[in-house]
Amino acid sequence: MTTTETLTAERILEATEEVLRRYGPAKATVVDVARVLGVSHGSVYRHFRTKAALREAVTARWLGRTEVLLSEIVEAPARSAEEKLRAWLACLFETKRHKAGGDPELFATYSVLITEASGVVDEHLVTLVGQLTRIVEEGVRGGEFEAPEPVVVAQAVFDATDRFHDPVHAPEWRRPSIDDEFRAVCELLLRGLRVSAVS
Repeated sequence: MTTTETLTAERILEATEEVLRRYGPAKATVVDVARVLGVSHGSVYRHFRTKAALREAVTARWLGRTEVLLSEIVEAPARSAEEKLRAWLACLFETKRHKAGGDPELFATYSVLITEASGVVDEHLVTLVGQLTRIVEEGVRGGEFEAPEPVVVAQAVFDATDRFHDPVHAPEWRRPSIDDEFRAVCELLLRGLRVSAVS
């Protein structure tokens, strides 16, 4: 049993995720979270002032895991920008696909929470496009990519691959042809970015 002295925001978020998985977003309550933790719901509210704030924090934590994985690719030394871009897009797709297929109940829950936490989602999208921008800029500096406006190009790459990371497309990710389709889109984008493609 957890006491208020040992109760942390991280532990509350872990318990909230468990409750959301069990009951879904419509039925999960702060009282349920407190019950899992063995504390009063007031103890939870000391860390998160409202139910909405708690749900936003859980959503941010979920999205943040993906950001960390992708950041490792951006920061990787001794890789070309093309290798980084290809790896970044593949990691984003595989991470989203794994979440959708590995824990469908929780994925469905987060799909609901994401619509509620628009500010959190907006920040997440800005972070992802920012990571892509860094890769494109690196490619321009290294003479690999032709991109007069790296931010615009990064946003275009993100938008062009939407089908492989937007949860609305999750049912398509089980199709046998999806990996080939993903590779075809990536190759088309890379071909357009390569300096050698400009005559």
